[in-house]
Amino acid sequence: MIYKSVFSGLIEGPKQIQSNKNKTICSSQIQIENWGQKIRRKMTMFHFFNCAILTFGPHAVYYSATPLSEYDTLGTSVKAALVYLGTALVKLVCLATFLKVSENDGFDPYQELLKAVIGFIDVAGLYFALTQLTHRNISQNHKFQAVGLGWAFADSVLHRLAPLWVGARGLEFTWDFILQGLEANANLVLSISLAALGSLMWLRKNKPKTLIPIIYACAGIVATMPSITSYLRRGLGWHFPKVVGFELFTSLSMAFISWQLFSACQRPSS
Repeated sequence: MIYKSVFSGLIEGPKQIQSNKNKTICSSQIQIENWGQKIRRKMTMFHFFNCAILTFGPHAVYYSATPLSEYDTLGTSVKAALVYLGTALVKLVCLATFLKVSENDGFDPYQELLKAVIGFIDVAGLYFALTQLTHRNISQNHKFQAVGLGWAFADSVLHRLAPLWVGARGLEFTWDFILQGLEANANLVLSISLAALGSLMWLRKNKPKTLIPIIYACAGIVATMPSITSYLRRGLGWHFPKVVGFELFTSLSMAFISWQLFSACQRPSS
């Protein structure tokens, strides 16, 4: 009996040691997986905050870095944002009423032309924001900037906040949301440029007659930018990074042209 107990102890001892080692290894693997999940959650939130700052940060920087903050034009921007939300609702109803659901993702000229026509509701809303809203005693220069800033911020919140919150917090990294942030920056510049051109069309009475066709042509180009980018994506098959690059280049070009036109209209006529 003594030999049997000693022999069984010699056999069961290594088994128990191996079982303890396996338990230790399993617990270590579980801890490593938990640490990995915590790190992934932190990285996804870090990616979300980076994309959010890239998308919405330039609006705050523009407001604080320009004289808009000194003249307290935040109320004007908020009113313009509310007008944009109402305009977006009208556009949504029109798109749901007149557009047909396409079976394929190809470019349909008739549908895109109808979208471009409906898109001019934005111009009507911008006209209302510039001419009909009551503003503080601010100059025309600050008025169109405040309206354009509120317009662009409302557009970014309405079209980019929800996809950013859902997608940028995913476990798989993608460049799409960074590109959407750059696209929001281009839209900010285009919105302020369109507001500047609108102020020249509707508020500036003594502008040179030779510049009037150029002002209207530039305003038409900026107003139809969604249809232009849709054609580049669906008609020509451009990828998203290339489209965003085109939008950035176009926004900077239109900002420069708008600034030149605004400066020319402010010069006293000889």
